[in-house]
Amino acid sequence: MAKSSRNKTIDFSEREGAAYLSRCISVDAPVLAGDIADKTICGDTFRVLPFLPRACADLIIADPPYNLQKRYGDTNFCRQSQEAYRAYTERWLALTLPLLKPHGSLYLCCDWKSSIPIAAVLSAFEADGALVIRNCITWEREKGRGARANWKNSREDIWFCTAGDDYTFNVDAVKVRRKVVAPYRQDGVPKDWQTTAAGKFRDTCPSNFWSDISVPFWSMAENTAHPAQKSEKLLAKLLLASSNAGDMVFDPFLGSGSTSVVAAKLGRHWCGIEREKRYCAWAEYRLQRARIDKTIQGFADGIFYERNAKN
Repeated sequence: MAKSSRNKTIDFSEREGAAYLSRCISVDAPVLAGDIADKTICGDTFRVLPFLPRACADLIIADPPYNLQKRYGDTNFCRQSQEAYRAYTERWLALTLPLLKPHGSLYLCCDWKSSIPIAAVLSAFEADGALVIRNCITWEREKGRGARANWKNSREDIWFCTAGDDYTFNVDAVKVRRKVVAPYRQDGVPKDWQTTAAGKFRDTCPSNFWSDISVPFWSMAENTAHPAQKSEKLLAKLLLASSNAGDMVFDPFLGSGSTSVVAAKLGRHWCGIEREKRYCAWAEYRLQRARIDKTIQGFADGIFYERNAKN
């Protein structure tokens, strides 16, 4: 069945995407940082990571499979016990952390249940001096099925860690523009707000609760058929806060390429690993489009807008 002309979902086969897949690289021996800059690595994360150069990444964004039964392309990820998922997390994180530069940052995505063993793993690495836990961001999903015998799950977590106490955090780059309803006043005058053609706004410092993220859906140009895609707006916040132009951003579970695409749009270098060839082809297709179209939905002119705040 042909999809609607308004349906922008990226979904083509490995064969159809052969030209894009040919742009990816494989890594089966030690490589230098220059060999992987701005590259999609097609391969198994656990096999590739030992060959990558130490201290090559300014920022690592990791979105591993949550501890859920889910199919990713040709791969099934099976739900595990908390102990087994903790061991899985320890294994990939031990291979990933050596890639982080001394001033680098790590963001680790998870759902509420996966967050329990992940928190334990991060705490153990912190106790060993391998990282510092800075915060845990919770973002609200506006989609999801209701539950008759439980609270509807509408949240996900992102753990924010750094390699040490000297790290990048560009707070002014990630302020959120909110509509002014009841402005703060100083000497009777509204404080820190501005009037524009679209209304009155105030730029506020970001908190660790995000309610302004839209999960990609069929009419959005960034949408793919990947079952667990993160939005470009969400990733833009992480990249702008914790990296600078020209930095290297690494993603060990690249999926359909959102981290790489946002890094390219924001003037960073990128590298990611993905085992599913079909997803690698989607990532390269999106990277090609990002060279022409650098727009990020919900982010314009250096400003993050509250959902539906910008007409």
